[in-house]
Amino acid sequence: MSEKRVLSFTVESGDEGERLDKAICAFAPELSRSFVQKVFDDGGVTVNGRARKKSYCVEAGDSVLVLAPELRELEAQPQDIPLDIRYEDESLLVVNKPRGMVVHPAPGNPDGTLVNALLHHCKGSLSGINGVIRPGIVHRIDKNTSGLLIVAKTDEAHMSLASQIQAHSFTREYRAVVHGHLKQPSGTVDAPIGRNPNDRKKMCVTATHSRNAVTHYEVLETYKNFSFIKVRLETGRTHQIRVHMAHIGHSVAGDDVYGPKNGVSMGGQCLHAGLIGFEHPKDGRYVEISSELPEYFTSFIKKISSR
Repeated sequence: MSEKRVLSFTVESGDEGERLDKAICAFAPELSRSFVQKVFDDGGVTVNGRARKKSYCVEAGDSVLVLAPELRELEAQPQDIPLDIRYEDESLLVVNKPRGMVVHPAPGNPDGTLVNALLHHCKGSLSGINGVIRPGIVHRIDKNTSGLLIVAKTDEAHMSLASQIQAHSFTREYRAVVHGHLKQPSGTVDAPIGRNPNDRKKMCVTATHSRNAVTHYEVLETYKNFSFIKVRLETGRTHQIRVHMAHIGHSVAGDDVYGPKNGVSMGGQCLHAGLIGFEHPKDGRYVEISSELPEYFTSFIKKISSR
């Protein structure tokens, strides 16, 4: 008999009226719609103790219980892939990830990822907190975003770094080129982010099934149709910078998901994780690592500054 995974949540005020299957997908975005459908077919969903169909419209206060088959994870394999390591000791390392590299294996990207390269480089000496598919991964950056990523070698280091991120004491600064000119030289976007109800592959600013998200920005230079900005993350939600900048009308240049349909095309967004700072898990000293702008970024700035 296969192992079962139990998920439970209470429908919040403001979410009433949503279909039950959509409410489950919003609560557990890692579950595909087809997977959720199978759970319904197997009678694995109850609301307030009663089996319900996927079309049931939830009400505030409903207690939803999902009894689903345990998701199977493919074990990542070591691969000899070059890494640009900017810092390393017995507890952790900081990698400068190139644009186009996926952080961990997933459907459609089973290998060639940062995790595959880390397993080869570290000879298996990585934190196991995130399981076999994401060993050592404390935080992520998007496939088409370049820059610095911290990796934990031990569970102790992983827990320390994760708690710093949760407490907003972990410094993460980015550089980005965005469309248009911002009205203020600096500012803050404080808007909750959740899964887009119309497209599960996208995130959006929404009050439904969302988490608080705060992004600080500062304009460094302006060009004819673009601005070069520094961005500091207070929280770290999926696609946060890209979603927040698009939300205020200044999407990241090259972003083919959240940017304009007729925007610039450069094989990815012009977004670089250029600085991270943290307290070292072993001795508490503050460590700060920076990374220069990559060639694709400087080439684009050169192009728009000459117009």
